[in-house]
Amino acid sequence: MPWIFVKKIMKAAVLHSFGAIPRYEDFEDPIAGINETLIHVKAAVLENFDKLVASGKHYASNKMFPRFPAIAGHSGIGITNDGRLVGFGNMKPPYGGFAEKTVASMTIPVPEGTDPVVAAALPAAALTSLLPLKYTVRLQEGETVLVMGATGVSGKLAIQIAKMLGAGKVVAAGRNKEILASLPDLGADRTIDLGQTDEELIKLYRHEGSEKGIDVVIDFIWGHPAEVLLKSFVPEELGFPKSRIRYLHIGEKAGPAVSLTGEMIRTSGLEIYGASNMSPEAIGEGVNRVWGWIKENKLQIDIEKMPLSDIEKAWQRTDLAGKRIVIIP
Repeated sequence: MPWIFVKKIMKAAVLHSFGAIPRYEDFEDPIAGINETLIHVKAAVLENFDKLVASGKHYASNKMFPRFPAIAGHSGIGITNDGRLVGFGNMKPPYGGFAEKTVASMTIPVPEGTDPVVAAALPAAALTSLLPLKYTVRLQEGETVLVMGATGVSGKLAIQIAKMLGAGKVVAAGRNKEILASLPDLGADRTIDLGQTDEELIKLYRHEGSEKGIDVVIDFIWGHPAEVLLKSFVPEELGFPKSRIRYLHIGEKAGPAVSLTGEMIRTSGLEIYGASNMSPEAIGEGVNRVWGWIKENKLQIDIEKMPLSDIEKAWQRTDLAGKRIVIIP
């Protein structure tokens, strides 16, 4: 009698083409290969990055989705077959994080007792601020930090992290008035409503810079708001720059491009930074510091849990200002 092999089926958020919305469907169970780990997913964060890659418009889209159908989701938290709780990434296509199971070639241990939902949502977002602030622009004790896009999840974490790294003053700029009003509770010393006119904003930025100067900008939105800020750096009198302005470009929620003129650079002291190579030691130190902050309950983040079966609804949510969705299989 011949052997009959029955494929095991799981539930997953299945993407059928670039630009489509993932659907809650059956998908064949993954099988771990050499140097890969089979993971039973406990929680996976849904970020703008997931939607951008799935749209086909990100430089990593074709690498992450070389063929369809495929499962969406770039990272998460799960349990290995031997019972270890781990964070995972770098999944083997077509498997992603929004599924009951996945396979990954990269895992990191999660400290015992950590809530998988918090572990899925918080560390990556926190590292987005911690690593560039500490290792790229090397934020110094007492310096002034301006957070652009401060009402989003990453911006709210940036305020908290800048303070814990020793910033003397944190200025938080964003559009959501309700969230802006809550930012002093997270450590913001001043807030700026980006809904004002360009002229009003330039005056406010120059006022903030006139006191002690803006030392570091961490920008999650780019686009026109960044262009207005950059205009404010143009000096109103002749002379050499009085200080350095280290500008961290992290995200581009408000647009992918700005018009950068020569006068914005020549005498403003402006230095623009993107993502820079981090040593394994720096990344490891950053990860350990974030786990420590989580254990000590020093970082606040608003999380909403949604079941995997509601992936289509979660994917299309537009009411998530300052909040992160975590998908639960």
